[in-house]
Amino acid sequence: MRHARTGKKLGRDAAHRRALYANLACALIEHGRIKTTAAKARAVKPFAEQMITLGRRGDLHARRQALAQLRSQEVVHKLFAEVGPRMADRPGGYSRIVKLGPRPGDAAEMVYLELVDYEP
Repeated sequence: MRHARTGKKLGRDAAHRRALYANLACALIEHGRIKTTAAKARAVKPFAEQMITLGRRGDLHARRQALAQLRSQEVVHKLFAEVGPRMADRPGGYSRIVKLGPRPGDAAEMVYLELVDYEP
């Protein structure tokens, strides 16, 4: 039974969903903005913001926790060296979702998931 289990399944099993969240969060941290579907963006936004909170903390334990989730040394380094210090004065709300409209192929709602200080 899934009592008190929150979040969307996105048509994936648990391991595939964790990998999807890690890959989307890595891309967001690396590029500052990603184009994805609205459902995926809403699902990965809390995960990505938790990683940025770890980057703000900046201690060794937070770095190891982020590395366990994101599995990319380069992205974790960028998170702790650049993104975390940039967000140090914000009490939360590090990302936003900007709607783009339907995708031509299947009419899925497309969005930009971007960091709030992203400059195109």
